[in-house]
Amino acid sequence: SRPAERLAAAKTVSCQFDVMAVGTWTKAGEPQVESKASTFKVGFEAIDADGGTAVVIGPFGPSDIIVRFSTSTLHFLQAFREGPLYTTTIFASETRDGKLKAVHTRHEFTEVSLPGYTSRPEQYYGECAIVK
Repeated sequence: SRPAERLAAAKTVSCQFDVMAVGTWTKAGEPQVESKASTFKVGFEAIDADGGTAVVIGPFGPSDIIVRFSTSTLHFLQAFREGPLYTTTIFASETRDGKLKAVHTRHEFTEVSLPGYTSRPEQYYGECAIVK
């Protein structure tokens, strides 16, 4: 079937992001970005695009989130009480082996940057496989 039809019917997807960009601001207030390799993986289960719900399976365990399907994209939205906003979009455009292009974005900022923790805006680029 066509990628958009498979995406609209997806119930479980598994994503891997191999490249990321991290944004920040210099002390003078100028925005800058750095790209680097990534090993970030995330999955989504119990996807109900009509009902607008899904469950994200990530490094912090399962969490209920919002999902929206529109013509040729499937969007996942996770808003945290502490302030961060994470979004993942899967496009109805194949990469290889039937996988679909995807982007994951983290809207987060803290004054102190700690290795291994998101403390600046991040955007990840990769692909997702429709498992079911």
